[in-house]
Amino acid sequence: MIQKTMKAMLLTGHGGVEKLEYTEDVPIPTPGAGEVLVQVTATAKNNTDRKAREGLYPTKDKGDVTSFQMGGSATLTFPRVQGADVVGRIVAVGQGVEDTRIGQRGLLDFNLYADDRRDINLTPDYYGHGADGGFAEYIAVPSDQFHHVENADLADAELAAMGMCSYQTALHMLTSARVKAGEHILVTGASGGVGTALIQLCRIMGAIPYALSQRDKADPLFKLGAEAVLDRSDMDNFTDQVRSVTGGRPIDAVMDLAGGEMTDQFIDTMIFDMNSRNDYPRLSIAGASAGNVSEIMWTRIYLYQVQVFGVSHGTREEAEQLVAWIRSGQLKPVLHAAFRLSELHEAERYFVNRNSNYLGKIVIVPDAQWAEHGAPFALEKS
Repeated sequence: MIQKTMKAMLLTGHGGVEKLEYTEDVPIPTPGAGEVLVQVTATAKNNTDRKAREGLYPTKDKGDVTSFQMGGSATLTFPRVQGADVVGRIVAVGQGVEDTRIGQRGLLDFNLYADDRRDINLTPDYYGHGADGGFAEYIAVPSDQFHHVENADLADAELAAMGMCSYQTALHMLTSARVKAGEHILVTGASGGVGTALIQLCRIMGAIPYALSQRDKADPLFKLGAEAVLDRSDMDNFTDQVRSVTGGRPIDAVMDLAGGEMTDQFIDTMIFDMNSRNDYPRLSIAGASAGNVSEIMWTRIYLYQVQVFGVSHGTREEAEQLVAWIRSGQLKPVLHAAFRLSELHEAERYFVNRNSNYLGKIVIVPDAQWAEHGAPFALEKS
C-alpha cells in the first residue's frame, strides 16, 4: 500500500541552503492520465539546482536574482521539490498506461517539453524547476519520459549519475556544433557531470576530446577517453599548450562550460591557423562557472566566422539516443558519492566546495532507500 504522505526536501524561496526544508508530510502525487508514479531511489544533483535556488539566471541585468525562465513567465514557484535526474521504480500508473509497467526501473528524461515531438526545444523547462522533481520519496511523471533501463550491472545511483540533465546537455552541445568524427574538441570544466559526459560522447561519435581541468584529475579523465589533459591553473600561453598536444592543429570546436575571461583564449585555440580548417570555428556554451560576463571583440567573431551556440537542454530524440547508449553499455557512470536526502544541506556545501578528488556526480538518495541504494557509494565519513 502506498501511503498518503512522503518525505521531501522543499525549496521555499531564493537564497542559501537554509531555504531547503526537510519535510515529512508532503502529499504523495497522484499519477494523471499518461503518467506513472515512481518511488525514487536516487536523484543526481546538478549545478542548476544551486543556481535556481540562488537565483543566478539573469539574462538582462547581470545583478538580477531570478529563476530560469524562457517561456515569458517564471515557472519556479515555492515550495518546490528540486532534483532533475531521477531513477526509481514504477509503483502505480495513471489512466491509459499499461499496468505491466509497474515494477520497472527507469531513468527520467528531465525536460518539460512545450509540445509533443519536435527536433527543437526553444522554451526549455525541467522537473525540479517548473514541476516537482526527485528530492523526495515519490514523483509523478509522463510514462513516455520514464525510460525503462534494466542493466543489472548498473546500480540505481550509478544510473542516476548518467542522468539527462548532464548527458543530454552534452549531446546537444555536440550536435548543435555539428561535431564530426576525427575533429579535435576542447572540453572545459571536464571533471564535472557535463564535462565527463562530453568526453565519453566525443569518443562514441569518433571525435577527439581534449580536457581542461585540474592536473591532479588527469588519470581518471584519461581513463574516460581524454586525448590530453590541460591544466586550468596554467592558462599562460594556452594556445601554445594546445598546439603541443594536437600536433599543431587548431581545435575544431570548443565545448565551453566555464565562460568568463577564459572564453577569449578558447577562441584563440580555434583561429590560429585558419588555412588548415575544414569547417567554421564553433563554440558551444552551456555554463558560466568561471564568470557570467566575457569581454570579446566582435570583430574576432565575425572576421574569423566563429559560430556560437548557446545550449540549454535538448530534444526527445537526443534523450532516446542516450538511453539506447546506456542500455547498450556504451556510456559509463561517473559517480563521485551519494548523500542521504535529509543531508542535502551538507551535499550542497560539499558540491560548492568540491576538493581535488571530486570527479563526476553526487547522487541524493531518500533515507528509506539509503541502505540499499546509497550506503555503497557514501563518502567514508558518512
